[in-house]
Amino acid sequence: MVKNVCFLLILLKIGLLSAQNYPLKKIVVIDPGHGGKDSGAVGLRNHEKDITLGIALALKAWNSILFENELEMHLTRYSDTLIDLSDRSRMAKMLHADAFISIHCNAANKSARGIEVFVPKKKGAFQAQSYYLGQWILNEFQFKLNFVSRGVKEARFQVLAQAVANYPAILIEIGFITHEDEAHYFSKEQHLKAVALAILMGLKQHLNSKL
Repeated sequence: MVKNVCFLLILLKIGLLSAQNYPLKKIVVIDPGHGGKDSGAVGLRNHEKDITLGIALALKAWNSILFENELEMHLTRYSDTLIDLSDRSRMAKMLHADAFISIHCNAANKSARGIEVFVPKKKGAFQAQSYYLGQWILNEFQFKLNFVSRGVKEARFQVLAQAVANYPAILIEIGFITHEDEAHYFSKEQHLKAVALAILMGLKQHLNSKL
């Protein structure tokens, strides 16, 4: 019940804001994966749900600090709660989002490492834009943070399948919390802030591009 009430309050706020006359901004929905009873992947040092929320909150803070809230940024969750996948997509659709970014962590054998970005496999109006958004962000991770790139790939994740006809959307697997070095990296708050900044800079480059 708590998660549903919280989500309804967010939707109410969205309706109130859209009814007011504010200068048009690019609208971005950041989706911290998992939450609540769904911890996501369990790593060597941390849980996926905590890392994704930390990055999302840092993203919103960077948008305020560096760009004076130039982007209208909404999170699908602001605390350790579980939001249905369909509700996450519904929020982005209601907001007429210019971009939707779902943040996750990978888990596999101890040798697997690196970042990979997924775009909708289903063909749609925003598939190409989703690819370019993913590539911009991947470049930031690879060349600014020195992450191993696993490329931009197509997938049928629910939050992507529901997005492709309505807005550009990507799902980022930011690294492997089952890899010793990456698990250690994600255990530091300053590193989560660095990851958030890389996502924000890639996002900004995409939104400012002519593609």
